[in-house]
Amino acid sequence: MECVLHILDWILFVLFAVNILYLLIYSLASRRRDSSTAAVATAHKRFAILIPAYKEDAVIHECVESCLEQDYPTDCFDVVVISDRMKPETNASLSRLPIRLVEVKFEKSTKSKSLNAAMQAIGDDYDIAVVLDADNIIPCDYLTDINNLFAGSGVEIVQTHRMAKNLNTDMAFLDAISEEINNSIFRLGHARLGMSAALIGSGMAFRYRLFRDTMANVKAIGGFDRELELTLLYQGHFFHYLPETYVFDEKIQNTDDFSRQRRRWLSAQLHYCRVFVRFLFRAIADRKWDFCDKLFQQFSIPRLLLLGFTGIFTLLITIYDFHWSLKWWLLLALLVMALLMAVPKRYCTTRLVTTLCALPNTFWVMALNIFKLRGANKTFIHTAHGVTGKDGNVK
Repeated sequence: MECVLHILDWILFVLFAVNILYLLIYSLASRRRDSSTAAVATAHKRFAILIPAYKEDAVIHECVESCLEQDYPTDCFDVVVISDRMKPETNASLSRLPIRLVEVKFEKSTKSKSLNAAMQAIGDDYDIAVVLDADNIIPCDYLTDINNLFAGSGVEIVQTHRMAKNLNTDMAFLDAISEEINNSIFRLGHARLGMSAALIGSGMAFRYRLFRDTMANVKAIGGFDRELELTLLYQGHFFHYLPETYVFDEKIQNTDDFSRQRRRWLSAQLHYCRVFVRFLFRAIADRKWDFCDKLFQQFSIPRLLLLGFTGIFTLLITIYDFHWSLKWWLLLALLVMALLMAVPKRYCTTRLVTTLCALPNTFWVMALNIFKLRGANKTFIHTAHGVTGKDGNVK
């Protein structure tokens, strides 16, 4: 019996070690300095800022206003709001603004359907497509930064730095930290090692015709960015990252929204593992390492579950046999180090310490989602936006 337990211990250890060392390598890489300087574009490319808005009446105006305030020639960009089931009064007020309003209504709404409908409506007179969420806010130099990057040869796709616009609850603070860990490991760390940065669903910019043609074949209900990302990587495209170009995004404010959002993410992760794994051996033969790296991410254990289960296994094995547990304590220390290195200094405050007390409850919420994935990727799961105050009202 002890021999069986020993074998199981080592199988679990190797599985978790591979996941943790992956995070550690890219977390360390994110600390490397980059001395390169961005070029300054001599011409202004034409942008289409695409904003899918499903029942986003509470936040859409703030997003649109930030887009209209760009320090960029007004005749070189269009703000395109794709209104799906928003109130008539919201659509009426938006129609009075200097934007392009595309109203859609689907039996089953998805972001991919909205984006495809919008591009059919606005035509092809654009160089770059920027995708934002309706709760996003961008600074006035956002388009200028992207235009400068696209002035470089061969640049087709870029992910900008998405960060929190609200820290009003402990859950929002944790979500903001999680976002920044993703930025450090999956975007900045990858970029520092010459790999493609991960896409994140908003704050993305694409060569317009490439995006239009690729999206025409994307039928995702949930996690459209994963299908888009894996498809483009398999085709051999490279994703750049702009760590100093920010897009501000509303963070999850309560446990219920966290549960729904993470259930959607977990379901999409498992779904695209099954869809794209058949391309793995061909990708290895063709040396498409960015695709292989992204597929590994799809198979990897989500960070919160990785942290929680590593801690649980470490304690259980310590109780059973202290000598067996030494390697687990080392692994747990490496995981904590990898995650802490990926947290920006601005979040390393006393609030971080107190907020971490909520991690056990958040872990159990995430763990329970494993048993609620059936059919989740076949249904559009919407997360309502609008920052709430202590009185529960949207601000």
